[in-house]
Amino acid sequence: MFELLTTDPHSKARLGRLTTARGLIQTPVFMPVGTQASVKALDPRELLEMGTQVVLGNTYHLYIRPGLDIIRRAGGLHGFMGWKLPILTDSGGFQVFSLAKIRKVKAHGVEFRSHVDGSPLFLGPKEAMFIQRELGSDLAMVFDECPPHDAPPKEQKLAVDRTIRWARECREEPRGSGQAVFGIVQGGSNAALREECARALVAMDFDGYAIGGVSVGEPEPEMMKAVEITEPFLPANKARYAMGLGTPAQMVELVARGIDMFDCVLPTRVARNGTAFTRRGTFAIKGGAVKADLGPIEEGCSCFACRNFSRAYVRHLLNVKEILGLRLVSVHNSHMYLQLMADMRAHLAAGTFAEFRREFVANYVPTRRVLAARQVAER
Repeated sequence: MFELLTTDPHSKARLGRLTTARGLIQTPVFMPVGTQASVKALDPRELLEMGTQVVLGNTYHLYIRPGLDIIRRAGGLHGFMGWKLPILTDSGGFQVFSLAKIRKVKAHGVEFRSHVDGSPLFLGPKEAMFIQRELGSDLAMVFDECPPHDAPPKEQKLAVDRTIRWARECREEPRGSGQAVFGIVQGGSNAALREECARALVAMDFDGYAIGGVSVGEPEPEMMKAVEITEPFLPANKARYAMGLGTPAQMVELVARGIDMFDCVLPTRVARNGTAFTRRGTFAIKGGAVKADLGPIEEGCSCFACRNFSRAYVRHLLNVKEILGLRLVSVHNSHMYLQLMADMRAHLAAGTFAEFRREFVANYVPTRRVLAARQVAER
C-alpha cells in the first residue's frame, strides 16, 4: 500500500507514495480538514485546483449530523460531499479528548452526550468501524483514547491499555470495499508507553500508523519529543501520520523526523480571524498597515487570491464582514500549506531537502496568536 521512493541522507525525511482505492497520494502530504463533510469556506473545485490529494471527515460529527441514512442514500461520503479523491475519516477518538465534559470512558467504548441536543451516544471500536465502513472512507482510523498531555502516568497507562485493546477489536471488524485502516499510537511523552503501544500495534499489522496525543495543548518541545520517541518503532514500509499538526515550520521539522502525513485546522481557522500564513510567518490582514497595500497577500504566491486581489481589497472585505474576504484568506492559507508539501516532495526528489529545511525554518517566524489557535479543538 505504501511505497518508499527515497530518503534524505541528512535526516529521516521520506518521499513516498500511498495507494488507495481512489488513487495515489504522494507523500509528504497535507490533508485539509473537512470535519462535517466540508473544508470550511472552500468548495471541492477550489481544493482540486490547489492540488489537494485527500481530505478528512469525522466519524462522531457525521454520525450525529446528518446521520448515516442520508449519507448512505447519497452513495457514501464521497457522493454526499461531491469529492472523488481519497477521504480519511477520524474514528472519533479525538472527541474523547475534546469533548471530555460530555463523555464517560468505559471498558468497551465511550458514552457521549451529543453536543447538539444532549442525546446519548455510545462509540466504541465496533461502532467506530461500522460508521466508517458505511461512510465509505478510503483510510479509516482505529478507535483510541486520547488523554490530555498532562494526564498523570496512571491515566496515560490506562489510555494506552485501552487503545491497544480497542485497536485489536477494530482489527477484527469488517472493512469497507478497498478501505485501509491505520493504528494510532498513544502514550503522551512517556517513552516506555509509546514504545509499548507502537510495538503492540505494529504486531497487529495495520496498513499505516498514526501518532496520536499530539497537538492537545502540550508545549512544542513535548510535541516533538512524542514524535521522536515513537517514530523508531514504526515500520519503514508503512505510512506515518502525525494527527492534528501543525504550523508550517512544525511540519517541515516533522517531515525531517520521518512523518509522511499531516492534517490541521489552522489554515482555515486563522483565516476566519483575518490571519494569513506566508513563507516567513503570519500577519493580520485586518491591520491598518495594509489599508492601501495593493500587493498580493504573499509575493510570489500562485493561489487564486494572490493572482487576482490585493491586500487592501481583502482587508476591506474582512473589515466590512463580506464572506468573500474570509474565503480568499482560506484559499491562500490552504494553498500555502499544500504548496509547502509539494515543495518538500520536489526537494526530496532532487536531494536538496536539507538546504530547503535550513532556509525555511530560519526565515519562518511564528506568532503567539497562531500557536495558541493550534490548540483549539475543531476536528
